[in-house]
Amino acid sequence: MKFGQFSIDDARGIVLAHAMKLPEAKFSKGHVLQDDDLYRIKAAGQISVSIVIPAAGMSSRMGKSGAHKLLAQFDGIPLVRRTALVATDSVASSVTVVLGHREQELRNAISGVDVSIVVNADYASGMSGSLASGFMTGQVRKAQGVLIMLADMPGITTADLNRLIAEFRRSGGTAIVRASSQGKPGNPVILPKALQDAVLRLEGDIGARHLIETSSLQVINVEIGPAAHIDLDTPEAIADAGGVILDISPADGRSNRGRQVTTPESN
Repeated sequence: MKFGQFSIDDARGIVLAHAMKLPEAKFSKGHVLQDDDLYRIKAAGQISVSIVIPAAGMSSRMGKSGAHKLLAQFDGIPLVRRTALVATDSVASSVTVVLGHREQELRNAISGVDVSIVVNADYASGMSGSLASGFMTGQVRKAQGVLIMLADMPGITTADLNRLIAEFRRSGGTAIVRASSQGKPGNPVILPKALQDAVLRLEGDIGARHLIETSSLQVINVEIGPAAHIDLDTPEAIADAGGVILDISPADGRSNRGRQVTTPESN
């Protein structure tokens, strides 16, 4: 019996045949095992973690230019797409991106990436609405843990996400796990299933920090370095991180790659 180009009685063929039955392994028939595939196979079937990426905000600190920080280019890739790709390369069972402000432009930027998209129509109300929109989806509700990955943190890597997920699984899926740098808490953070309903009750521009501070659950910090604190809210921060602002006018849709954006400091 053949499985793609391999015989089922071949050891690699047996691994591939079994991997096909594991939803988190994401292999197709005839896939040739790569270096990190055995880790994915081992992770499949364990405590499930789903990723939610809130990307609905208005980028209000970007100034009068109208530029959207998540469309800034890093190595030629829009930041929102870069974030989504880092997430989908992890061992998480699913990735959900929450859109809102300038939805279509961001939707175009992540076209073809293996993510689910939900829309927070009330994006102007703040972070709580975006979290609730993501947490209400079926695949997230089923997960034993939800990793909240802010969309504007270009230093976060797939390896960072996998370390957080591994630590969450070691806790039995009951602890809060968050990234840190030199002992100072940062992002991303994983919330266990016990806190999902509490997330849905949040109001206003409040994120997960409030839940972490008031919860009686164990909190585990995972040291990942400076990336845990680097988020991009201003044109200056984007430039310092090596990004190029793609200035798009919401009125006419025209773009000017690399255009200098005027800020109060540069006047």
